[in-house]
Amino acid sequence: MAEMTDREMTDAQLREYVRIRYSDAALRMADRDATAGCGCGCDTEDTAETCCTDPGGTVVFGAELYDERDTLGATDDAVAASLGCGVPTAVADLHEGETVLDLGSGAGADVLISARRVGPTGTAIGLDMTDEMLKLARANAARAGVSNAQFVKGYIEEIPFEDSSIDVVISNCVINLAADKTRVLHEAARVLRPGGRFAVSDVVADDDMDEVTRADMQQWTGCVAGALTRSEYESALRAAGLVDVEINETHRVHQNAGSAIVRARKPAA
Repeated sequence: MAEMTDREMTDAQLREYVRIRYSDAALRMADRDATAGCGCGCDTEDTAETCCTDPGGTVVFGAELYDERDTLGATDDAVAASLGCGVPTAVADLHEGETVLDLGSGAGADVLISARRVGPTGTAIGLDMTDEMLKLARANAARAGVSNAQFVKGYIEEIPFEDSSIDVVISNCVINLAADKTRVLHEAARVLRPGGRFAVSDVVADDDMDEVTRADMQQWTGCVAGALTRSEYESALRAAGLVDVEINETHRVHQNAGSAIVRARKPAA
């Protein structure tokens, strides 16, 4: 193997740190550990009450962000295991027969919801790098009796699908965890069909986020330190070739960052 540069080593270390954290979360979910069923802001010693909410007690991560009407198609276990900061399926405007790709699909809730919405002629695919999460998601799909959902191992920086093969890319609070978010967005644009849609929930940093927060690895896997600012996100989406970019904050998740719905479109051929 060729010797890695310092930057590549840093990216690899970040990926492994995130993978270990989410592997642990999946194992705790599989054991029905209630402390694991909430937000990417959780530490292993946190309770659901402390890691899902802001200091004022408002829910900012996890399953309680979903309304009952948003969860049709998913099992209770899959929804309870949500680690996200939003509900991307609520704004993705999915249609019968479409192919949907969820980047960083975790326990599979958004994939199962999407599978129901695209119907038997459509396909919902979850992409995740964590074996334990993939095992959990497949078990949730089996319990839900869903036949048009697939779960694939891979990295969101290296999406293992052909060009122009996906109608809609969704994600729930995962892109900010990637060391190279620009590459993720280029990959998402690559696999989208002409006219395809990008609709994700993600954490967007305030312009004045301090460098101490950005440097903190614990905050990185808590979905804060790795986040792009609004202007950075908009520029990266446009550089990837996407248009009609919209970023709308839904709620605050940290004193330096908010959860937002991020939408864009690949130009029609």
